[in-house]
This record gives sequence, C-alpha cells and structure tokens, in this order.
Amino acid sequence: MSLPRRLAFVDVETTGAQPLRDRITEIAVLRVEDGVLIERWQSLVNPEMHIPRMIQDITGIDDAMVAGAPRFEALADRVAALVEGCTFVAHNARFDVVFIQNAFARCGREFAAEVLCTVKLSRALYPEH
Repeated sequence: MSLPRRLAFVDVETTGAQPLRDRITEIAVLRVEDGVLIERWQSLVNPEMHIPRMIQDITGIDDAMVAGAPRFEALADRVAALVEGCTFVAHNARFDVVFIQNAFARCGREFAAEVLCTVKLSRALYPEH
C-alpha cells in the first residue's frame, strides 16, 4: 500500500461532540507532499459560544483564549488552501471532517475531501490490537 503524494494531517478541538450544535475552537493542519512537510499551520478559533468546563479541562482551551481569535469564516480560505489537492488525514476522521464541513456550511460554502482515517487504517493493519 502506498500513500497519496499530498496529505493534509488535520486536527480540530471543539466545544463538544455534537457537530450541528458545537463549534471548532482550534484547528491545525500539517501539509505533506512527497513525504516532506511543506507547511505547519494552527489557529485558535472563536466559536462564538461558551466552552463547557469539561471541554476546557480536556483541551486546555478556555473562553478567554478564544475571545480574540478569528471566527472560522475568517480562516476558511486558509483551511481550504491547505487541504486543497490533498488527502485529508485524521485520527477518527469522521469527527474532524464533519465539524469542518459544518463550519464551511455555516459560511455558505461546501467542503469535500478524500479522507484517510488513521483509526480505520490502524485497525486494518493491526487487527489483533
């Protein structure tokens, strides 16, 4: 099995686990082409809603940290450019993809990408674990 030439490793932190209700609080992207790290990018995101205490404890991100951060709409072009032409790679990718799709939808935009989930990949490679 060979990996695609262009990969975008993506991770998001959110205000909770419900993609239609909750919002992104942080997004990070590593863009890799032909095995070489091309770009590393990260931003806090103002979710425009309170971050529950339990989530603050898990992520270390609190309301004060995101108060002055850009809203996702201001970051959408950057995120789209980083992921464009890449396979979207994430651990438990469905979570990250759905949150990003919903964030784009709230901006009146679509988001689609070929996805590689490292949870599914690890289960396929190491089914005994």
